Amino acid sequence: MTSPAPQDLVVTQATLADWAVVGGWAAAEGWNPGLSDGPAFFAQDPEGFFIGRIDGEPVSAISVVNYGSDYAFLGFYLVRPDLRGHGHGLATWKTALAHAGDRTVGLDGVVAQQDNYRQSGFELAYRTVRFTGTAPVTAAPAGVRPAASADLAALTAYDGACTPADRPRFLAEWLTAPGHRAFVRHDGDRLTGYGVIRPGRDCLRIGPLFADAADDARALFAALTADAAGREVAIDVPEPNAAGVALAEEAGFSPSFETARMYTGPVREHARERVFGVTTLELG
Repeated sequence: MTSPAPQDLVVTQATLADWAVVGGWAAAEGWNPGLSDGPAFFAQDPEGFFIGRIDGEPVSAISVVNYGSDYAFLGFYLVRPDLRGHGHGLATWKTALAHAGDRTVGLDGVVAQQDNYRQSGFELAYRTVRFTGTAPVTAAPAGVRPAASADLAALTAYDGACTPADRPRFLAEWLTAPGHRAFVRHDGDRLTGYGVIRPGRDCLRIGPLFADAADDARALFAALTADAAGREVAIDVPEPNAAGVALAEEAGFSPSFETARMYTGPVREHARERVFGVTTLELG
């Protein structure tokens, strides 16, 4: 019995309907994708999602989502387990990566693929650790409230200061997607942080958790988990943010998964110290 060769693979742009299949593959890998992620992902760059097929059947996938003219993010690099090792992943990779043009590309790479990413020109920036645990019983703190539509402009500006690229289309969908609950914290009229919690395949996920300081992050974390007491929650924390790691550990969460943030080149300056929880490993 012979296996299909790379030349049998047809790679095309994927539709949102295709991405339901890819989400199932991601769940099987233990990535715990969010239940309503797709529309927000496609809102940012609907041409940035690719799927490989053999005889019409999906066998591989990848996303290369463009943010403006300088930055793109790679995610969802997957090949169906029964067809790995035949070059289908690399063929899909090459087709999709062309979509980024000369942009710097970022990714959050699983441990097994990090050496391959280095060979493709990606360099390590830092590790990200997923902490998972049972949400503690807590009351919603003062100074934190649910985000409202009137907050969108301020949240978009704050988000842009914490990330390598502006992402208004993504954020507008992310804040209001089904099951997503967003909270903001203020000091007078000044926004000092925001966070989102959403349902995932295996447990609730927090992301992003962006805040000026540890006290702001702690208050937002309490608000995000106040209605989730007793349920399993996950948050992806950049390892260099010692206060973020301490916050997760104080809540009784334990490391369960890790990735490496890697880039092919320089990215714009942003407030990395405000990132207590990554938005999503799939889109940065």
